[in-house]
Amino acid sequence: MITKYYQLETLTCPSCKAKIENALRRTKGVENVEVLFNSSRAKVTFNELIVSSDDIKRVIEGLGYKVLGER
Repeated sequence: MITKYYQLETLTCPSCKAKIENALRRTKGVENVEVLFNSSRAKVTFNELIVSSDDIKRVIEGLGYKVLGER
């Protein structure tokens, strides 16, 4: 398992946070996810043998949110 942080474009409401968390929780290989509303960051713990960082970014961007960076 690895944990990565994804910097997102500014989130404008709590429902944005919930939308991203719910989608990532349903993604196979994602163990834990926490979206920090105030800093517009997503903390994602996942099994890199099942899902890639690029897959996670695609899920987020598929919801209409831009990923500005990761670390």
